[in-house]
Amino acid sequence: MSNYRRVRIPGASYFFTVVTHRRQAILCNRGVPRLLLDTMNQVREELPFSLEALVIMPDHLHSLWSLPETSSDYSKRWALIKLRFTKLMATRVDCSHVTSPARAARHDGSIWQRRFWEHMIRDPADFNVHFHYIHFNPVKHGLVTRVADWPFSTFHRFLKTGVYSRDWGGLEVWPDNVGSE
Repeated sequence: MSNYRRVRIPGASYFFTVVTHRRQAILCNRGVPRLLLDTMNQVREELPFSLEALVIMPDHLHSLWSLPETSSDYSKRWALIKLRFTKLMATRVDCSHVTSPARAARHDGSIWQRRFWEHMIRDPADFNVHFHYIHFNPVKHGLVTRVADWPFSTFHRFLKTGVYSRDWGGLEVWPDNVGSE
């Protein structure tokens, strides 16, 4: 097994990309985004973190978290989110066609890829780039032409508070090293 090196600093902010197994386009199916949010909120009650930004795409999600000053264990949080969500989804989606014998032998679920990609936020400028990248992602993938038209995003929270305008996100150019898709 590979030995992954991850940066773990208590109180830091992190950008994450989490992808479904074999890029199954299931995360935006009816009721699924709410189920995913409810699962994340349940884990947040047990192991707190601040959900700074989130976008749920059909086959992946991006999120930006700030951890409490006393914790750096985002892996445990993701493990719980993925495990609990997978158990809840087992009654809603038949994913048996994508579960290989090797995954079954390891008792891996069929919803998520085993790993996730993370990036520790270095400074306020880095935070802003990733914050905007998350909200712009549906446009980047051609799912909508305006960020405001994508329903599964914290963009709408920030639209209400005046961080964004309704027409934000039409002309941005993103660095190639942002995200991991």
